[in-house]
Amino acid sequence: MPRIANPNVLIGFDTADDAGVYRLSGDLALVQTVDFFTPIVDDPFTFGAIAAANSLSDVYAMGGAPLSALSIVAFPAGGDMEILSEIMRGGLEKMHEAECAVLGGHSINDPEIKFGYAVTGAIHPARIKANSGAQPGDALVFTKALGTGVIGTALKLGIARPESVNAAIASMLTLNRQACEAMLRFDVHGCTDVTGFGMIGHAREMALASNVTLEIETSNIPVLPGGLEAILAGAIPGGQKSNRDFAECAVELAGTIDPALLELLYDPQTSGGLLITLSESDAAALERVLPAARRVGKVLARDNKSIRLL
Repeated sequence: MPRIANPNVLIGFDTADDAGVYRLSGDLALVQTVDFFTPIVDDPFTFGAIAAANSLSDVYAMGGAPLSALSIVAFPAGGDMEILSEIMRGGLEKMHEAECAVLGGHSINDPEIKFGYAVTGAIHPARIKANSGAQPGDALVFTKALGTGVIGTALKLGIARPESVNAAIASMLTLNRQACEAMLRFDVHGCTDVTGFGMIGHAREMALASNVTLEIETSNIPVLPGGLEAILAGAIPGGQKSNRDFAECAVELAGTIDPALLELLYDPQTSGGLLITLSESDAAALERVLPAARRVGKVLARDNKSIRLL
């Protein structure tokens, strides 16, 4: 798509960043994003809350503070309205937790349920955490564990262990607000959230936007309980194959990688963690103030491939 020149568009779709940023004044800009999807858990309330957390994530990934949201609803006209009520109630409660006001929304008659939000946030134009700021020498830090996609697929297949499902749901319900507030205490160079394109897909976008190579130590990648077991049982989401087909060409295997763990790096995440680049000293400090944060690699000068796996 051609880009329309506008000096107030600070971040558009050029670098495949997490959200767009539009400058209103010298010290205020809007962060805007939209996300919605089909149910990934059985409980309607929980689905609504996860959809809200996922929609808010892109604002946090930019370093912004959510302000308001508009709901997006697709629901069958003849469906059980109590289910729809619970979906929306779950979303409202999560938005309330984020101190984000739901102003309204739009709904359509659709036989397949879909739910999410368009979210607007605020940020200082000089404090945007884009995916294009990673610098050689930076540490690479991740704030959640991988595996929500494969565990959700295992749930649909009826082969997921309850403890795995509970861990995945807890992860998806956790706002990236605390991680965002923690990282803003440091000189963060680049940030993105790991969602539908998986760890490799979003890391590739960051590497391309920053013109660097990201070296990922696979043994340091946090994994949800049951994530690897789900892969070994064949619970592979359709999006995972698409992610691998698209991004595998950007990956160099520089060591012997567990095949199941390699597969997990392409797993499409819902409400996934933040992938952050900052100096080694700041990374160590971030790990101290944010227990969920874990160093998973480093940023190198641009090589032949965008991603180097150890």
